[in-house]
Amino acid sequence: EVKLVESGGGTVQPGGSLRLSCASSGRSFSGQCMGWFRQAPGKGREPVAAISNDGTTYYTDSVKGRFTISQDNAKNTVYLEMKSLKPEDTAMYYCATGTVGGRHYRELGLFADFGYWGQGTQVTVAS
Repeated sequence: EVKLVESGGGTVQPGGSLRLSCASSGRSFSGQCMGWFRQAPGKGREPVAAISNDGTTYYTDSVKGRFTISQDNAKNTVYLEMKSLKPEDTAMYYCATGTVGGRHYRELGLFADFGYWGQGTQVTVAS
């Protein structure tokens, strides 16, 4: 069974930084694609960033230059470094894992099927 556990969320002021972590168990990163999604109150879930097993990264336009996704294959952990946070970044952030190919995530320029999801970690940006 694949299990994903997110951590690192919290409340920060605008302009602040946070680093989210997602620890995966039950499956190695080999052949997989990892992604971060977010859902703000009253809105649908949107993709934020993704990384394929070869290290290629994908970002939605609103976070380019501010967020960085990375992975540590030895630890089966993926990170989302978030800088210059804005109030509009406030959301529940979810980690997901899947395979490349399938659904077109136009915001990321990526085709992937994310079949496993974590429970989420809350990020709140407020002064």
